[in-house]
Amino acid sequence: MKHFLPVILLSTFGFFGPKTIPALAQARIEGLGSHIPARGVISLTGGAGVAYYMGDLIDGVDFDNLGLGPSISLGALYRMSEHLSLRSEVRWYQVQADQKFSRNFVNNLSFRTRNPDFYIGGQADLFSFSRQAPVNPYFMAGVGFTYLSPKANLNGEWISLAPLTTEAVKYSRTPLLVMAGIGVAFKLTDRWGLGVELCNNFLNSDYLDDVSSFYPQPDALPNDLARQLSDRSPEIGEPARQPGWQRGNPGVKDTYIFMSLKANYLLTTRFLAQQRKKTRCPRL
Repeated sequence: MKHFLPVILLSTFGFFGPKTIPALAQARIEGLGSHIPARGVISLTGGAGVAYYMGDLIDGVDFDNLGLGPSISLGALYRMSEHLSLRSEVRWYQVQADQKFSRNFVNNLSFRTRNPDFYIGGQADLFSFSRQAPVNPYFMAGVGFTYLSPKANLNGEWISLAPLTTEAVKYSRTPLLVMAGIGVAFKLTDRWGLGVELCNNFLNSDYLDDVSSFYPQPDALPNDLARQLSDRSPEIGEPARQPGWQRGNPGVKDTYIFMSLKANYLLTTRFLAQQRKKTRCPRL
């Protein structure tokens, strides 16, 4: 019985996950430091920050009316080499704008959108993983998609704009996006780190804000609500816009920017997986 007791204890602790890894294997992991093999390291990430919109309803940076919204993210990284990792995230963000703060205030258009997005891509670190640098800048890029849900406020009610086809155009609500950005990671412990990221998201769409090209013929719109939200100039005493007048800029697609604070937790490595296999209770 005394020969089987250590095996039973080790297999019992190993069954319940990272917090109950066998003491010997855990000590070896925590003592490895710069000797942890880079390939196969898996980390979880979470973040929060602000989102900023760049599109047809702004004509410059107005620091008094930036229209910032919140953003949150949850993702994972899988390390491929000393400098390269695969990364993927699910994110949620809000952006908004109002033309009353722009030079085109006579159009009187505005919107707010709360969207999820998803991407998969890569991360390139300046310093190698084995170096265990306390500060490590990196570059990231990826491709994915977002779901568009622009809304306008009319008499205190937020109304979805995409179904109204306010420019007589039925656009895709799940456009592709290309993400690119930079970040800096700060190592806190063997498992925990913090980071700051600046990320630009380029959409293959000009309808993040439901505005792109020209005012349509009123009879091309489906109903009176669509006509009212297509041309909101009369609401501020301006004459109605004529069909064909410029409503947006179809030559430039929309983008949104994130500034985020990120937390990173090293979940597991291939070495840990190998140690779990070695300490499993043998079959009788």
